[in-house]
Amino acid sequence: MADHVPQPLWLEWAKQIQAISQAGLAYSKDKYDLERFEMLRDLSVDIMNRYTEVETEKIRSLFAAETGYATPKVDVRGVVFQDDRILLVKERIDGAWALPGGWADIGLSPKEVAVKEVKEESGLDVVPVRLMAVLDKKFHQHPPEPWHVYKMFILCEQVGGRAEAGMETLQVGFFGEDELPPLSTERNTLEQIGRLFALRHQPNEVWFD
Repeated sequence: MADHVPQPLWLEWAKQIQAISQAGLAYSKDKYDLERFEMLRDLSVDIMNRYTEVETEKIRSLFAAETGYATPKVDVRGVVFQDDRILLVKERIDGAWALPGGWADIGLSPKEVAVKEVKEESGLDVVPVRLMAVLDKKFHQHPPEPWHVYKMFILCEQVGGRAEAGMETLQVGFFGEDELPPLSTERNTLEQIGRLFALRHQPNEVWFD
């Protein structure tokens, strides 16, 4: 069930331009070089704005907040099963469904992030059980975006709580593999969900790119 789809070259180039400009702005001292690196960052912002759905000012402000050597961002998803159904939350931002999760937080381990995100987005208390997958988002059928992202999927077991929507979610539900609702493809793909169903029964296997 491999889901590898090469990302467009323009997206790869824009990300590389951003990474070069970010490192240059962090380590260069010459004012003329700094101006050139600012121009490179502006170029990457323009490319991203033209071909993605992210607004120019949002891209610019996010890129400006990044300093030092550019590294991938990390997205952590909690995977919770109930019988033969998987936990999904309806995202307020796009009205589609996703595994609870989000950006990794400074100061928290991946397991702690998974527990936190599941609680905040679904109301459920969980304990992390095992790592199921570590994926590079560029190989999967997600919409283009400005960042290079690694995705971590952590199997969790429900130990308490009550299913209820959070600040970023509208609904909470468990779904069988053959009854999945419209998915938020920015966050997870149909192929990924299907592979997670299979990995549930393969405790010694980790899916990774």
